[in-house]
Amino acid sequence: MSLINTQVQPFKTEAFHNGNFVEVSDASLKGKWSVLVFMPAAFTFNCPTEVEDAADLYGEFQKVGAEIYIVTTDTHFSHKVWHETSPAVGKAKFPLVGDPTHKLTRAFGVHIEEEGLALRGTFVINPEGQIKTAEVHDNAIARDMKETLRKLKAAQYVASHPGQVCPAKWNEGAKTITPSLDLVGKI
Repeated sequence: MSLINTQVQPFKTEAFHNGNFVEVSDASLKGKWSVLVFMPAAFTFNCPTEVEDAADLYGEFQKVGAEIYIVTTDTHFSHKVWHETSPAVGKAKFPLVGDPTHKLTRAFGVHIEEEGLALRGTFVINPEGQIKTAEVHDNAIARDMKETLRKLKAAQYVASHPGQVCPAKWNEGAKTITPSLDLVGKI
C-alpha cells in the first residue's frame, strides 16, 4: 500500500539538534513542510555524504519554509557523537533523529528487519502532515538533495495551485500543465 496522501502516524522520539537533545513528534511536522531522510545508521560510509549534501542545501530548504529531519535507527546520543566527530555530519543544523525503537522506520516502510537498520527513504510531508512524495532505494545508492528540493518545490506549487500539475523535469518558474480533455493525445 502506498503512503502517498496518508497522514503521518503518531510518534515521539528524541533528536540531537544544535547542541541540544530535543523531542521530535508528529506534531513537530505540522504547520510547515518537512522532509524526512532515512539512513541506515550513524557512523557508516555513505550516510555522512548525504548529511553533508543536505547541510550544504539547508538554506535553500529553509527559504521555502521546510525543515529537514535526518533519521537513523540509532539513539540521539549516538547522533551527538556523530555530529561531534564527523566533519561532514558536523555541518548539520537540522535535527538528527534517533529511532532506536524502529517505530518510524516501520511506519514509513523502510525498516530492514534482519538488520535492524533503515533503507534510504526520503519523504516530503505537507504542513497538514500528509506524505506527498516517497522515494525508497538500496542503501548502496546515495541521494541528491537537489532533486529532493525540486520535488519539494513541485509539491508546494501544486498545493498552492489546485488543478495544475508539474511535468517531467519541472523546476521553479517553468510552465505547468492544466489537465483537460483537450490535451489527451496531444502532448
